[in-house]
Amino acid sequence: MPKLFPQFLFLSILFTLSFGNAQTLSSVIVDSATQQPIPYVTVQLKNKGIITNEEGRFSFQLDKSIQPTDSLFISCIGYASIRKPINQFTENKIVLAAKAIALNPVIVTNKNYTPEEIIEEVEKNIKENYNLGFTKKRIFLRETYGNNIIKTDYTLKKSTIEAFDKAFIDNLIRQVPKSNTYYTEVLGDLYGGQDEDTQKLDLIKASELYDKSLELDFEALEEKFNTIIKENVKTDSYFKIKSGLFGTKIDGDELFESEVDSTDVAALNKKLEEEKKNKENRKKYFSNYKKRTLGNLYENLPVFEDTDYNVLFKPGRYRFTLDDFTYLGDAAVYVISFKPKRSEDYKGKLYINSDDFALIRMDFENVKPLRDFSLLGISIKEYLAKGKVIFTKGDDKKYHLSYYDITKGTRGGFRRPLKIIELNKVVKGRNKQNELSMKVDAAFGNRNRYELIVFDESPISTAQLESFKEKNDVLPTYMPNYDPEFWKGYNIIEPNQAIKEFTSIGTAEE
Repeated sequence: MPKLFPQFLFLSILFTLSFGNAQTLSSVIVDSATQQPIPYVTVQLKNKGIITNEEGRFSFQLDKSIQPTDSLFISCIGYASIRKPINQFTENKIVLAAKAIALNPVIVTNKNYTPEEIIEEVEKNIKENYNLGFTKKRIFLRETYGNNIIKTDYTLKKSTIEAFDKAFIDNLIRQVPKSNTYYTEVLGDLYGGQDEDTQKLDLIKASELYDKSLELDFEALEEKFNTIIKENVKTDSYFKIKSGLFGTKIDGDELFESEVDSTDVAALNKKLEEEKKNKENRKKYFSNYKKRTLGNLYENLPVFEDTDYNVLFKPGRYRFTLDDFTYLGDAAVYVISFKPKRSEDYKGKLYINSDDFALIRMDFENVKPLRDFSLLGISIKEYLAKGKVIFTKGDDKKYHLSYYDITKGTRGGFRRPLKIIELNKVVKGRNKQNELSMKVDAAFGNRNRYELIVFDESPISTAQLESFKEKNDVLPTYMPNYDPEFWKGYNIIEPNQAIKEFTSIGTAEE
């Protein structure tokens, strides 16, 4: 029997290796003292890197070139790093021990720096430490959208269409889910630099995970609504929708859909062509939306001058405190907290390499609402923006974005009178035909999370960027339940337990 076989058998038990075209190495990393999972640990194998999720879990895709003797390198701020061959891990979890702080010569040499002087050195060395030009990045983006209805109160004042009564509106409100969660994941290559307008995206694969049974049945609702309209509204009418001082106009013919005659071949072909065009437009929209999301995340990196997190470039607006020294591997790290002096939006912590003054991690959280709008009964408050940015040093001796995690929270409300008035100039002697009048008091909230992991980054020229053509030919695959096989063969950030246990209500009942 070949000598390597027992090692692979051992690994299959230890790391749950699943054999096939690709092998998956999965484990959880915990603190040696508390036995609690350690989030955001960097795991590297043969110059490929991944980050553990908030539950300390990671999953690594192994190709045929990986051998049991290849070393796994594991590092995290404040812990002693581990570097040893895969076949020497002997537990079903990986344990990291906190690293004792002993000031090395670099820290001793630099110990007289004030926090402000350290920040100044970081800003001074940005061009040396980071690649600010055009690059190609293999990225994985997971977005989590959580929506909930806080309040849906209303008072029906008047309805001259009998079918639009309180029972109809109550039934409509009951159909709107009180809470819903939607996940979407994409893998692709992002080309470009800091400026969002220069970026191009080549999507490879995408998924969406949500419960369709919690969606409003718009087709059934539209059919019922159209029946009511056709029975009570004249086709040459137009509508005024008013909410206090605000108003808009809708022509009546916009509310009447024309049906396609199944014997009219030309009309059917036209409809099929429109559906095909709509699908192509959806692909383009999906790709462009993801590109804008990625562009917004990327251009807000703290090492770019126009970022929202301007602590490095506008240090005079912040108060700094040198909190601690710690280690990332063998590198000594300054830990500096910051908070605004006056009107800036964020507080947080900066982790800075004491040797080259590179920012390797930033944790941030808003100290006040980023947006707080309230006017005439309409309100929107962006109350939360909290996350972290992690950079990793590559073989080119430059630091590259490896992980970006941000959670945003918004609350909104609508407390206003609402009128829908049918008007008709053709009907003699009576311009006003029907009216629906109510007072609405509604409130909603959402909490959205964006997790971006960058696996590979390499510089590209302006010519390479300009020559690349986006294809926009990927739509997300819908999943009613989490499917662990969907991303098999690809490196992603390990899903948390909530995603793994996600099950649509309709599927669960079956």
